[in-house]
Amino acid sequence: MSRFWSPIVHELSPYSPGEQPDSAHWIKLNTNENPYGPSPRVLEAIGAELQTLRLYPEPGADTLKRAVAAVCDVSPTQVFAGNGSDEVLAHAFVALLGHQVPVLFPDITYSFYPSYCALYRVPFRTVPLDDRYQIRVNDYVQPNGGIVLANPNAPTGQSLPVEQVEWLLRRNPDSVLVVDEAYVDFGGDTVIQLVDRHKNLLVVRTLSKSYSLAGLRVGFAIGDPELIGALERVKNSFNSYPLDRLAIVGAVAALRDREHFETTRSAVIGGREFLREGLLELGFEVLPSAANFVFTRHPGRDAHDLLAALRQRRILVRHFAQPRIQQFLRISVGTDADHIALLEALRRLTA
Repeated sequence: MSRFWSPIVHELSPYSPGEQPDSAHWIKLNTNENPYGPSPRVLEAIGAELQTLRLYPEPGADTLKRAVAAVCDVSPTQVFAGNGSDEVLAHAFVALLGHQVPVLFPDITYSFYPSYCALYRVPFRTVPLDDRYQIRVNDYVQPNGGIVLANPNAPTGQSLPVEQVEWLLRRNPDSVLVVDEAYVDFGGDTVIQLVDRHKNLLVVRTLSKSYSLAGLRVGFAIGDPELIGALERVKNSFNSYPLDRLAIVGAVAALRDREHFETTRSAVIGGREFLREGLLELGFEVLPSAANFVFTRHPGRDAHDLLAALRQRRILVRHFAQPRIQQFLRISVGTDADHIALLEALRRLTA
């Protein structure tokens, strides 16, 4: 620790992202990246934009906002764009959730949420998932400074139906509900259609997963213009140009190629079901998943030991050393070849 650090730095417990190995000779199923490439139109658009890099990008990414609005059937005034959904979420914690009453989110969820709270001094309280690792919306009817739900949840992969989200909105009319839909395209139910009816709903999305653009860092939020205005005020007090020119044109091209999106999305869903069936045959328990990963455990093998043994075979999966889920592994959907290699390794390790 350095004597030059600000006091808050000593108190932070930063988010730990999944391992990104230097070598390409790995089966990488630990960071929920899409195994299929982005639309060819993305590469064409980025190539055509290279001659403009001496110029600043659009401060508000208005071209991207219009493309998002067209796909999601909303007004551009209801769209906010940011440098990945992580940045969008960070701005939401500052702009909409920084009250004296604690923010609520599940005890098992995206582990960046408590990191945001620590950084921005936002009080929070975790709400336990039930015994089946599902969110119980009744538990969130309590005083709060906002609610944050990943839907589908991460790392469990389980999803709430639209009706339950709307029920929760109606019972918390005076606080903001942030619904993080990073994985919704793989089988969850989006709640974007509720935005016009509920001014306290903010839906956060990313192009990293279902559009194969993790490397471009593009995210957005959809909500009432009043909520969007708060995000814009925070963004413009932090960074006027969060999205570069290549990210903007690439994201727009991806959003407009609906055929590629549907083809790769269907392939990921099919791969998830193949992986799930294979794990069940090996005796694993697999939670229902509406995401591009599965959350699984074996009744007779320690999860950390399996993680280490797979790594020795150059296969990466994710493990969270957290109470209640320390015996689970989160396995991203890969290619058919990735799944076959993984299942064969697990077959030998659990025999």
